[in-house]
Amino acid sequence: MGSKAACPWLDLLVVVVVLLAAAAGSAPAAEAEAAFDKNYAMQWGADGYHLVIRGTEVNITMDQSSGAGFRSKSMYGSGFFHMRMKLPSGYTAGVVTTFYLISQPEDGSRDEVDFEFLGDKAGVPVTLQTNVFVNGRGGREQRLHLWFDPAADFHDYKILWNPYQLVMFVDDTPVRVLRNLTATVPGYPFPAKQTMLIRASVWDGSGWATDGGRTKVDWSQGPFTAGYRGFDVSGCASGGATPCGSPDLWWNGAGYRNITAEQRAAYEGVKKHYMNYDYCADKGRFNNTVPIECNYA
Repeated sequence: MGSKAACPWLDLLVVVVVLLAAAAGSAPAAEAEAAFDKNYAMQWGADGYHLVIRGTEVNITMDQSSGAGFRSKSMYGSGFFHMRMKLPSGYTAGVVTTFYLISQPEDGSRDEVDFEFLGDKAGVPVTLQTNVFVNGRGGREQRLHLWFDPAADFHDYKILWNPYQLVMFVDDTPVRVLRNLTATVPGYPFPAKQTMLIRASVWDGSGWATDGGRTKVDWSQGPFTAGYRGFDVSGCASGGATPCGSPDLWWNGAGYRNITAEQRAAYEGVKKHYMNYDYCADKGRFNNTVPIECNYA
């Protein structure tokens, strides 16, 4: 895994992206951190140990008996969602730590946008897998190793989802971009029709997460604990007075309808230097072709 110090091009691009992001839109100034229970509720593992709420921070612990998860109280139709996360450290093979959006019910017609952190053996970098489901169809995995240790400190993981694009960020660097071309490209997949919850969890993915499921969770190395912060929500809650596609919502404004040239350069740098699997490049998986959206990436 490359170190941040070894990649001055990325440092420079991140600085430029931050400055442009600050100038491009009308996002409100940061406020004091919200307490967990303002916008979120426990979903499973609520036994006082596996999910522990400390006001503006939550710890999720997984051991052999259980993991845990939480969800937003509201469903959302657009927004710029974020979570600050610190991953479990050491030997974490088989451990899956997540932050994602998902529609309801969670059936074969669901939409879903995933940050999934796949643990590994001690000394081997965690893999960040992103995936997008539209109307129940996923299989759009992209995987990369980060340019920092995500278990050493908290970092921001963000999802911009509006009528124009879906962009996933690590801190301020885009790591996945999907434009909404449904109006002009027949059959183009974009999660535009269903509202979604925000969810997060830590769970046992021994069957697939590490080395294709060959390396399992070693419970003697546990328990495995992840930290979560950042429980304020910039999103359009369903049932509100303002339509979720309204340009009056800051995340739908002109500065958030396309990524900038500098953001595109940072994204291309991530794909070149850190991405180790992209379904769009896996032609053998799709009978020597690629899904339609890959032609517009």
